[in-house]
Amino acid sequence: MNSPALATYLADVDDAAAPSLTALDSAILAAHKDFDVAVKYRILMYALHRDWRHWVCAINATKNGVCLRFLYGVLLEDPRSVLRPGTSTLMTWDFKRGEAIDASAVGGYVTEAVGRYDYFRANDKAVTEAAKKGELPTRGLSDQ
Repeated sequence: MNSPALATYLADVDDAAAPSLTALDSAILAAHKDFDVAVKYRILMYALHRDWRHWVCAINATKNGVCLRFLYGVLLEDPRSVLRPGTSTLMTWDFKRGEAIDASAVGGYVTEAVGRYDYFRANDKAVTEAAKKGELPTRGLSDQ
């Protein structure tokens, strides 16, 4: 089952991106059913407790494909080595149009991100500052 917000988002993107975005939305919601989902800043965001400031992940279409973004991706393990850096804490998984979406792999990343939510929310400023200085381990938290 896809989120109702997906239809709103798909209305404003290239039709060629729709299958990948739909598959990503399904995988995200299969990993965590209690997300609040909305179009914010022209991307489809997934948040917990309507906390849009500390959103967990987001998807969007680009000219060449689709992206799965994690606001605090620097805290994720990234066992597939698919995440590329964005801002100080943001990491993105890029998919080419038509590329198969591995729902299990996506679900694993989403589940881990949900598990890091409380830590990031409680420490967002410290995590951001440490990441900017290159002092934060870019992957994983041994105590989480």
